[in-house]
Amino acid sequence: MSYKIITIARQFGSGGHEIGERLSKKLRIPLYDRSLVEMAARELELSPVSVEKVDESALHSFLRTYHVPEAPKAAARYGLPLTDNTYLVQTALIKKLAAQGPCIIVGRCGNHILRDHPGLIDVFLCASKKDRIARIMQRYNIPEKDAASAVRSTDHRRKQYYETYAGGEWGSIEDHQMLMNVSILGMEKVVDILAGMYEG
Repeated sequence: MSYKIITIARQFGSGGHEIGERLSKKLRIPLYDRSLVEMAARELELSPVSVEKVDESALHSFLRTYHVPEAPKAAARYGLPLTDNTYLVQTALIKKLAAQGPCIIVGRCGNHILRDHPGLIDVFLCASKKDRIARIMQRYNIPEKDAASAVRSTDHRRKQYYETYAGGEWGSIEDHQMLMNVSILGMEKVVDILAGMYEG
């Protein structure tokens, strides 16, 4: 039986996690976001904090063509840097979860990993820098200067991670089925559009 999977890539502070949560609740399908970090940590027998330090950062571009085994444990290769092990384990986990049924995957190169899935709905979310900084200030209760720095550095890491492992251009229309500006559309509209595509 065919089914659909939604992958959400996003700029930091654009509301990707919240949109994923709203979609998950509306469509009654599971959401995998930070939970993938926790799953990878269990497979690598590390703390989630250790894995999160290297999650969405990148060191070795050769893994773009590295064969990823089906079993997550088999993906934890001896001798690879933790960054690469994390990517391999999360890749295997994403494929395993996607094989189980409909779901929403936020980040972690989900659109690239599941690019051959016939029911893939792939979106990249962006928003104005002003809105993203304001959201981060409110979410983490930090001053504007720190929020602006967090937006800049996190976007840089996400771009590096995606372009190293997926081999494409993060946030480009060539690498994503669609781009949505949350500042223009608003969260509810983005959720409605994606839900409509899922249910259509």
